[in-house]
Amino acid sequence: MRVGQNPAKLIDSVAQPQRVTVALVTYIPFLEGYYTESLDVLKVCLDSIWENTDVPYDLLVFDNASCPDVCTFLTDAHRRGKIQYLVLSDKNVGKGGAWNFIFGGAPGEFIAYADSDVYFFPGWLSAQLKVFDEFPNLGMVTGVPMRIPQEFSTSTIEWAELHPEVGLARGVLLSWDDWWRHARSLGVSSEEEGRRLYAVNEDVCLIHNNTLYFIGAAHFQFVARQQVLQRVLPLPSQRPMGQVRSLDIAINQMGLLRLSTPDWWVQHLGNSLQGFSPVSRHVQGVSSDSQHISRPGGLWHMKPMRRLLLWAHDRTFELLYKNQEAG
Repeated sequence: MRVGQNPAKLIDSVAQPQRVTVALVTYIPFLEGYYTESLDVLKVCLDSIWENTDVPYDLLVFDNASCPDVCTFLTDAHRRGKIQYLVLSDKNVGKGGAWNFIFGGAPGEFIAYADSDVYFFPGWLSAQLKVFDEFPNLGMVTGVPMRIPQEFSTSTIEWAELHPEVGLARGVLLSWDDWWRHARSLGVSSEEEGRRLYAVNEDVCLIHNNTLYFIGAAHFQFVARQQVLQRVLPLPSQRPMGQVRSLDIAINQMGLLRLSTPDWWVQHLGNSLQGFSPVSRHVQGVSSDSQHISRPGGLWHMKPMRRLLLWAHDRTFELLYKNQEAG
């Protein structure tokens, strides 16, 4: 039976969500090996959101079964009102599974998604939202100049070709410094390898109102309308990572544009803060001569030894991951 009346009935209004939901996915299963610095990276990521976001927003964090230290940090931030929506999953449902939850449940008109290893420069959110004012048919935009495979942005290229007021440019348009600045955070092992990869592809850019946008968008950070992202659901989630191209394909098949900004509004950090400093977004790349991180010589440069050590690293991680799941 009920005793008395629920006092909530006397409240005639509730808090309304902000227009933008900033959403992160975290996964830090332990703080050793590959993940040694990951909690520090997460803290830098969140601090940059809290300090550098210039548009009202709600912050949603989906934690994909991280270790207790990470969950404690996130829970404390939530209690202090720094995180508006916190989801602590007791199992890793994969990036696709986390996206299904976020895209289906985030309350904002726009979802500004990022992995938990991204640094945000001042003004990042208003700059990316402004692109939606320029292109009402925009599907998603990433806040850093990127070289993206063209096959996932055919609708963007076709749209540009049909509009005489819009220009298309092809060639090597992304500077080496810009390309290398991002590629190093993805684990490209040497500048020599980077130069080789940089030389084999070209850029495709859209020119509108005297501004050059790189065609394509990335998965580590993007802004999109919630109603567009809901149309791609459900996304496949059979693996912890991968399968993200299904988002690209769906946005492209809708006939919507996929773009990246010409300026650096965000920066991918990777799993280490080594060599990172929050330089101005206006710096067009980091000189490889001044910022190159030297690597140890000796046995590490012998390919058989490198393969053996990488195999041991992968095998160790697999065993640790399976043991954790079994426990």
